[in-house]
Amino acid sequence: MKASSYTCFIVSIFVLFSISSAASYDPVDFDAFLQCLPQHSDHTVSIAGAILTPNNASFQSTYQLRANNLRILLSATSRPVAIITALHPSHAQAAVICAKRHGFQLRIRSGGHDYEGLSYISDVPFVILDMFNLKSIDIDMKTETAWVQAGATTGELYYSIAQKSDVHGFPSGVCGYGFLMRKYGLSIDNVIDAQLIDANGRILDRKSMGEDVFWAIRGGGTTSFGIILSWRIKLVRVPPRVTIFTVQRTLEQGATELAYRWQQVAPKLPKDLFIRLQLVPINNGGNNKTVTVSFIGHFLGQADGLLRLMNVRFPELGLTRNDCSEMSWVESALNWAGFPNGTSIDVLLNRVQVDRVFYKTQSDYYKAVIPKQGLETLWQVLMDIEDIFVQFNPYGGRMEEISESETAFAHRRGNLFKAQYGIQWSESDGGINATGRYVEMSRRLYNVMAPYASSNPREAFFNYRDLDVGSNESGETDFEVAKEYGAKYFRNNFMRLAGVKAKIDPENFFKNEQSIPPLPTPPSD
Repeated sequence: MKASSYTCFIVSIFVLFSISSAASYDPVDFDAFLQCLPQHSDHTVSIAGAILTPNNASFQSTYQLRANNLRILLSATSRPVAIITALHPSHAQAAVICAKRHGFQLRIRSGGHDYEGLSYISDVPFVILDMFNLKSIDIDMKTETAWVQAGATTGELYYSIAQKSDVHGFPSGVCGYGFLMRKYGLSIDNVIDAQLIDANGRILDRKSMGEDVFWAIRGGGTTSFGIILSWRIKLVRVPPRVTIFTVQRTLEQGATELAYRWQQVAPKLPKDLFIRLQLVPINNGGNNKTVTVSFIGHFLGQADGLLRLMNVRFPELGLTRNDCSEMSWVESALNWAGFPNGTSIDVLLNRVQVDRVFYKTQSDYYKAVIPKQGLETLWQVLMDIEDIFVQFNPYGGRMEEISESETAFAHRRGNLFKAQYGIQWSESDGGINATGRYVEMSRRLYNVMAPYASSNPREAFFNYRDLDVGSNESGETDFEVAKEYGAKYFRNNFMRLAGVKAKIDPENFFKNEQSIPPLPTPPSD
C-alpha cells in the first residue's frame, strides 16, 4: 500500500475474523436499551432495521467494514454489544439517550479513519453509532456554501462540488487538511455552522450551542462534545486549471541539499503553491540502499506561472515543463490520492476500498530547519527500517495568519512544517504477530527526531491519533493524564476546551482514551 493511500477519500473493507464478546454487561440492561431505542426515534423511519446485534448475520461484516487499521481490528479483545447504523438523525439521538440511560459507552464512527481505532473499540461495554448512512450533501451555489452530513466521504463532497462548478473546491482531502491549506487554511477554518447532538439528545446548531461549543468542535475533537450530524461549509474559489508536479531525487542525486533547501523555501512560498516532501527508503538489493525524496507540488494556476515562480524561488529543484501536468482542481485531487492521471472522477463515489494493511502513524511539528546532519541521521534510520515513509507538509501562508486561539486547532504561526511518520506491514510480513516489532521501529524513528522537533510540549496532530502521546483507560478519564496529551494536541487551548466540556457534557458521557474531560470544579473553602 502506498503512502498516498492514507488519504481520506474512502475507507477500507477487510476479511472476516473471529472476535470475542464485549466486556461483560447485564443482559437486562441490554434488553432495556434495545426497547428504549424505538421510544426515542422518529416512527416514520423505523430504527429496527438500523439495529445490529451479534445475532445478526451482517453484524460482523458491518463492524469490520469501516475499521481501517488491521493492527487495531485484529488485536481487539472485545466487540460492541450493538451497532446502530443510523438512517435518520433521530436514530442518533435515540442512541445517545438510551446508551446514557442504560450504562453503555457510545463510540461514534463515520469513516473508521481513526488511526488508533477509538471509533470502534473499547474495553468497557459499548455501542457503535455508525453515521455512514447519513451522507446527504446540499450545495447552494448562490451562497457558495454546502450542508454536508457526517457520513459523507470527502470524495463524495468533491464529486458533488465538481458537478456544480469547475471553479470551486474545499480544503480537505488528507485528515482535515490538504493542498489548499496554505491558501485557505484547514477544513475547520471554512466551517460556518454545524448540527450537534449533545449528551441529552438535543440537536443544536451554532446559535443554540453557543460560540464556545462551536469554537471547541472546530479542531478540538468533536466526539468529546457530542455527535456531529452535519457541517455547513464555505466553498472556496479555485482556478479552472491547476498544475501538479512530482520531482524525485535520490541521495546520490543531491536529495540532502534539496531537502535542506526545501525547509527554507516551502513555508515562505506564495499561498498558491504547496510542495510536500515525501521520503521513502529504497533497497536495491544487498547493501545497496538509498532514500527517494519526492517533491510533490500543487499550484493554483497554469504551468507557465509555476515555472516562472520556481525559477526564482526554488531554482535548485530544476523543475521543467515535462514535470508538470495541468488539469482541473477535482482531477488534481484524484492525483493527490494516488490515482493515475486520466482516472474518471466517478471513482470519488466509491465508499470502500479493498486493502489489507497494518499501520502505526506518529506526527511532529517542526519550528526550526533540520540541519544536514539531522537529515543524514534520518536517512540512515529510514534505510535501516525500510518499511516506512515520512511526509513533510509545509505551513506558512494562510496558516500563519490565523491566530492559535481562533479555533481549537492551535498549531499555527511559527511552524515550518508538519511531519507524518507511517510504518505499514501486511500478512506476509507477519501480520498481527509482527505488531510489536513494527511499532517499536516506528518509535525508534520518532525518538531519533526528538532533537529537531518541537518541544515542551512535543506537539502532535490530533487527526494522526497516536496513543503514545498519552491516554486514559476506556472507562476512566484522569484529568492529569488528559492534560499531558491535551497539551500536545491542543497547546494552550486545552484548558479552554475542558471548560467548554464542563458546560456541554458535565457528566462526561462522551469519552474515549484521548477525549477532553470536564474542567474540575475548584474545591470550596
